[in-house]
Amino acid sequence: MGIAVALLIIMCWSSHLFYILGKQDISFSDPLLYFHILVQTYLFTGIFITSHDAMHKNICKSKFVNNSFGYLTSFLFAGFSFKKLLKSHLMHHSSPTSEDDPDFNPRSQNLVLWWFKFLSNYVSIFQLVTMAILFNILTLFYSNAGVILFWVIPSILSTLQLFYFGTYLPHRNPDEGLHSPHFARSQKKNHFWAMLSCYFFGYHHEHHSSPKTPWWRLYKISEN
Repeated sequence: MGIAVALLIIMCWSSHLFYILGKQDISFSDPLLYFHILVQTYLFTGIFITSHDAMHKNICKSKFVNNSFGYLTSFLFAGFSFKKLLKSHLMHHSSPTSEDDPDFNPRSQNLVLWWFKFLSNYVSIFQLVTMAILFNILTLFYSNAGVILFWVIPSILSTLQLFYFGTYLPHRNPDEGLHSPHFARSQKKNHFWAMLSCYFFGYHHEHHSSPKTPWWRLYKISEN
């Protein structure tokens, strides 16, 4: 099931991306333009969520197959290194909201400052060069405007979606009612909104308490 879900997300992401990149006319007065940007943003988030499941070995029992999906989706998301993401994410789980947590900003709970700190832990020169190369390859076949609108912007918006629903809301102000060892809160139970907002990662305490549960089963834990 994990492989099927991962393949479905990858196919949806790639088919929608190349479909919309192939559209010749771009009109900023067309509401569908913004709809497609939002859809691609959501699918980018799904790509990272798939990489995240691979970090917890939730896609497949085979280490090779599981890690292959992890390396692929990390690269597709924004040219990231799965190995680097894995190291940082395991640190987050071992010491959430501490000085050793790469996803937490102990010096400021300001959303923008925390987001930039969050990004700074993952963006590297190698990753930026990789993205620049991919951008130039894509613009050999598609318009610059199309690549920016449907590939660059959605990937950036997706990082904000992942950060806001998967890090900021669950872990902000840890002294206000959050308890050891997870220091994570969950959104109010609403499966539709949880799926729409960030693939059930609003149920974040459930994820920290059961990291071996794949994203598409988190809603079941929230019901227990």
